[in-house]
Amino acid sequence: MNPQAGFSVRAADYAVQQQVLHGVRTRVFVDEQQVPAALESDALDPLSHHVIAMDAGGQVVGTGRLTPERRIGRMAVLRDWRSQGVGEALLAALVAEARQRGWGEVSLHAQLPARDFYARNGFLPEGALFEEAGIAHVTMRQRLDGAMRVSTPDQAIAATAAVVHRARRRLRLQLQCADEAWGEPVVLDALRRFATARHDKQVQVLALEANLMALPAATLALLQRLPSVFTLREPLDPADSNIVTAALSNDRGDCYFRPMGSRLHGELSLDAQARAQVQDELFQRIWERSSPCNALRVLGV
Repeated sequence: MNPQAGFSVRAADYAVQQQVLHGVRTRVFVDEQQVPAALESDALDPLSHHVIAMDAGGQVVGTGRLTPERRIGRMAVLRDWRSQGVGEALLAALVAEARQRGWGEVSLHAQLPARDFYARNGFLPEGALFEEAGIAHVTMRQRLDGAMRVSTPDQAIAATAAVVHRARRRLRLQLQCADEAWGEPVVLDALRRFATARHDKQVQVLALEANLMALPAATLALLQRLPSVFTLREPLDPADSNIVTAALSNDRGDCYFRPMGSRLHGELSLDAQARAQVQDELFQRIWERSSPCNALRVLGV
């Protein structure tokens, strides 16, 4: 339910509501995207778990499904309801259903323009691009029973975006190198949205000055512009300065951990409170021994 946004999400009975489900999908896929009408439905529909988003008047404005193949698909939101959280709410409901069923993972085929949306919500891309119904897609996957391996630049960007986007009021970044992911639009947009939210929020950045100053210019400009949100410290103890791990964590139990901070390879854990707590405790110990970093005060960016 999301009454403040004027819509609610619930499970749908396909046998009873198939006409309205296909109506939304036809408007989005067939009318807008020119997908052949014959491809809008398939034999998996009666076997799948469907969810719908309804406005305050009971009109269906979005839908999605979870197939027996453990794949999310047919995500469709009417044009007037996009960018209002409907797609995210539908996706969360489908992931929750997969988790309820005890599935270890769930996958999806994301249209290329929607790749950032799924990345922000914890799905990592894998493999090469391919075409479905004449539209470029990429396979994306989220593990529900453990950490996800991060081994490519695209996965590193997605993992970073997910931890930032899913944060509530706190982010902690232990930086060990000039991480180019922070200059990617999906990451920068998520960070900007978090940092400018109306509620109280805090971003703690722990880094050597050289690594901090090597961040992309757009990221440095954001840090400089919002000093009340971003607090920067530099390790003083040689033992702290020589730590090679890097991590990004939030107050939701999400953590992107890199055993060698100069390399993007690592793992992304979502809703893993115990794992995130271990990283947070290590971060806090180093943070308390570190010194404020004032480099951005004099930097012209």
